[in-house]
This record gives sequence, structure tokens and C-alpha cells, in this order.
Amino acid sequence: MDFPQIPNTHALVMLLMTAVALFLFTREKIRLESSSLAILVMVTVGFELFPFKGARGAIEPLSFFYGFGHEALVAVCALMIAGEALVRTGALEPVARRLARLWKWSPKLALLLTLVIGAVLSAFMNNTPIVVLMLPMLIGAAIRSNTSTSGVLLPMGLATLIGGMGSTIGTSTNLLVVSVAADMGMVRFGMFDFMLPVAIAGGFAILYLWLIAPRMIPERTPPMADVSNRVFQAHLLIDEDNPLLGESLADVIHKAGGDLKVTRIVRDEQLFISPLPDVEIKANDRIQVAATADMLMEYEALLDAKLLAGPDSSEVIPDGDLQLAEVVVTGGSRLHGLKVADARLKARYGLDLLAVHGGGDVVSASAPRLNQRQLLASDVLLVQGKSEDIRTLKVGGELLVLDSTADLPHTSKAPLALLLMVSIVSLAAFGIMPIAMSALLGCLALIGTGCIKWQEASRALSAQVILIIVASLALGSALMKTGGADYLAQVFLYLTTGLEPAWILSLLMLLMAIMTNVVSNNAAAVIGTPIAISIAQELGLPLEPFVLAVLFGANLSFITPMAYKTNLLVMNAGGYKFNDFVKVGTPLTLLMWVVLSLVLAISYQL
Repeated sequence: MDFPQIPNTHALVMLLMTAVALFLFTREKIRLESSSLAILVMVTVGFELFPFKGARGAIEPLSFFYGFGHEALVAVCALMIAGEALVRTGALEPVARRLARLWKWSPKLALLLTLVIGAVLSAFMNNTPIVVLMLPMLIGAAIRSNTSTSGVLLPMGLATLIGGMGSTIGTSTNLLVVSVAADMGMVRFGMFDFMLPVAIAGGFAILYLWLIAPRMIPERTPPMADVSNRVFQAHLLIDEDNPLLGESLADVIHKAGGDLKVTRIVRDEQLFISPLPDVEIKANDRIQVAATADMLMEYEALLDAKLLAGPDSSEVIPDGDLQLAEVVVTGGSRLHGLKVADARLKARYGLDLLAVHGGGDVVSASAPRLNQRQLLASDVLLVQGKSEDIRTLKVGGELLVLDSTADLPHTSKAPLALLLMVSIVSLAAFGIMPIAMSALLGCLALIGTGCIKWQEASRALSAQVILIIVASLALGSALMKTGGADYLAQVFLYLTTGLEPAWILSLLMLLMAIMTNVVSNNAAAVIGTPIAISIAQELGLPLEPFVLAVLFGANLSFITPMAYKTNLLVMNAGGYKFNDFVKVGTPLTLLMWVVLSLVLAISYQL
């Protein structure tokens, strides 16, 4: 076989554009939304200025915007909202509570059930809310059962990725591959058509994550491993009506139980008084104390004082349904790198900041330098706010709630939300209507019945996901119409000349697995699907196994923490290192690759 002939200029430019896009998608300093929008604009403007007409007809530049209305994107957005409704109503809360109880008497069995349940749930909904729900539960349960969190959190996160491979709605990647392949003329996959190979490979993978992976992970100290012992500094305001006025500091300490650690007393803004036992307490004194989150709440009640918020320590946290919580800044958060003043926690999340704990440094809200302190991933913030606001954080992804004692959301709408989610899946699974329609219908029902509000639904949507899907669809379409995809397929076949079809399919899957751990899995999937179809057509073989090779390979996001959003959440929550993912994820990827390759080759007689 001779080396493929160089394609037309437009195809070459699109191949170069694809390489540029994949490079930009790996740059952490460039927001994924910005790089996706830039690629979309360059593709559309490029074809407007330099029109193209090929064997498949002329390319209409405005057609690249059709991705915003593509059925795969509609389904992804609708399922994001449906998943948000499940979390907000507490439909998954009974599962989390029962698992938490099981950890008390059999951590080994509880880990197995956690892996299986996480994988099964992820086949029907986005795994991000599942991971966010599981993390604090697992951390608290591991600490109470004296079990290392290192061998628990990472396997759980990877298990949800495996489960997401099992159905067309398990991940946005699956929806994109299935839809793009259908657009190119392939018979559309049913919802569970590839569940069997995933179940076979997933069975081996779950056993690996249960029995082997925990032994491979070094002992790590997560930022929240000592949630019960972490000490923060905060200020307690003694107002003019407090019965402690005129009492000595020794009396105040005695009333607080004798363990109150006072570092100083701030009086009249500029006067700092040493905590001597005979110091008399006066109105508007601010007692600076060092205590755990639980103890701060107890001291506030025992002393009839008020916790103060704000860097100037002048804002009194209002009464009401308040809750203290420890939250961590995640690696993918927009708060990472921002100064405390620019984070605007009160305006964005309704939270009052009491203290920051990070890098061995504890800064109280009264410290003048707090406003200028830069928030970094894994910084732990002590905040106080309404229970509803703290629950909202659990699904936001920017601040991870670490307080495993915080109430899990649960409302009377939970059974209804669960019923509607089952209906969404059933309508699509039985072929009554496409998943995009059933998911949109379900969203309308969820909003109409009050399971989720419009404001909450809009927050469930991710501009990052939307833009990268649209940009990837534009790239994939341009590659296909200009002949770039055919050229890449011919190059791939040239490099694999002499190999059996089963090996070609397996190597295609491996290529997608490598790509998805470096760039966006959605981009890898959309770009890889037309190439897979071209390869199958060149070989005169069925399209389905080669499309599935792309789908499976693009989901093997196990090796790097940046390969998938939940990997970053798990990395921050568990205090893992980059090499931990490589050490555990590489054997898992190879295991899944080998088993899936064998199952596909046998199933399609390649």
C-alpha cells in the first residue's frame, strides 16, 4: 500500500486547525471556553473567506453553528438539568446514607458496594453529582471506621467513569459518538446496545479497583482528613446585651467549658489586649479564639456571642438557619488563583468567610492581609451560611463541601424527581422517542412540578461543555466534508498495513485512550468518529465495532487527573498526586482496552 496522496488545501488547513485545537485544549492557562470559541470562530470565518466545494458539495459556513442545536447537545444539556434535579431534591440521599451506615461494620464490603453502585448510577446520569455526593460521605465514613481514604476515593471516582460507558446517556461522549455516527448514515445504537461488553470489562475493572488498586496507592493525607481536629481562628463578638459584660476573661473561659483558647481581645478597632485571666470583658469586645468548626458553633451558643465575618471583622453573621462548613477550592474552579477580595463569596454563594486553612497556614477573617491572600486548589475555607446555600455548593464543582456531618438535601419532591428520571430513560430505552425529546420532556416536567427552579436549571448547564461540544462538532464536520477524515483514515491504515482487522480496531481504541487523557474526551470522540467510519469503509467491514472502539477509547480517562472533571475533584479531595493516577489508571486502562478489544473482535467476528 502506497502512502496516501496529499489532500486538498482546505483539508490540510483543517488538519492543522485540529492539531492547534487539541493543543489549546491541553493548556491550563487558557480557559477551555475561550479556546473552543476561538476554534469555532476561526473555522466559520475561514470557510466564509475561502469557500470550499468538494465531492460532498459546498460547505455552508453557517452550518457550523448548527452544533448549538444538535440533538446530542440538547440531550446533554437536558440530562445535566435532570441530574441536578435528582441531587437538589435528595433523590440519591437514601443510597448515600445506607452506604455510610454499612461502612461502620464492613468497610471492605462497603467499598465494593460503593464501586458497583457508583458505576450503575453513572450509566444513567452524569457522574459529577454522584462523585460530589459520595466524596464527603466516604471521607467521613473512612475516618469513623479508621480506614485510609487513599484507597477509597480514587477507586470510587474511576468506577463512575467505567459505569458511564455502559449506555448512550452515560456520558456526553457517548451521546456525541452515537449522534455523529447516525448523522453519517450508521444505524443508531439503542440505549443499552453496548452494555454487554462494558459489563464484561467493567466486572474485571471493579475487581481490580476493589482488591488491587487500594494496595497500590501510597498513604495520602487529604486536606480534610482531620476535619474533626482542624483548628481555625475566628472572632466572637460580645454585644451590648451580653450577660458576660463586666466578667473576667477567666469567667468567660470557665463558662465555655474551660477549653476555650483565646489568642487576644480586640477592642476599639486599634487596641489589642493580651488574654490575661483578669481582663474585664466590655461591650463590643471581639474575642479571637482558636477552635475547630464544631467548637466554634458551641462557643457561640454557650457565650451568647456572634461569629464575625469579613476581613475587617465587623460584619455580624445574621441569625437564621445557619450552618458551619469546611469547603475546599477545587483545581478546576474559577476561584483558583483569585484573591479573597475578588472571590466575592458572599455575593456568589451567600457565604460568610471565617478563616482560610492552606499550606500549613491558618488565616482568620480578622487578618488584614486576608483580602489579598490568593486562593489555591486544596485551600480549606471555614464558612458559615444558610443550609440551602451550603447544599448548593455540593453540585457547583468550584467549592467542595468537606463537612461529612452536613445535612444531605432531601425534600418531598425526591420520589417524583426519581420517577421522572426513570421515565426519561424508559421512553428512550423502549424506542418511544429519542433521548433528546424524552430528556427535554422530563426537564419540563421537573420544572413544572417544582423539582427544580429555572435559576437552578441554568446553573446546571456548563458553558465549557456546550462550547467544546459545538467546536468539536464543527471540526469533525469540516474534516469529514473536506476529506481530512478520509486522509487520516488512510494514513492510519497505511501505518497498520498487514495487521488483522481486530488489531486495527484495537489500536484505534488505544489511540483514542491516549488522546482522551491529554485533550478533551468530547473532542477526541467527535474527531475520531468520522475517522473510524472511514477506516471501516476502507476495509469493507461493519461500522459499528470501529465506532464503538472510538466510544470506548474516548471514555478511558483514567491516567491523568485533567482527563475528566471528576478526576480533579477526587485529586483535591483525597490529596492525591499526579503519579497516583498514572500508577492506578495505567493498568486499568490496559485492562479495559484488552478486554473490550477481545469482546468486540469476537462479537463482530473480526
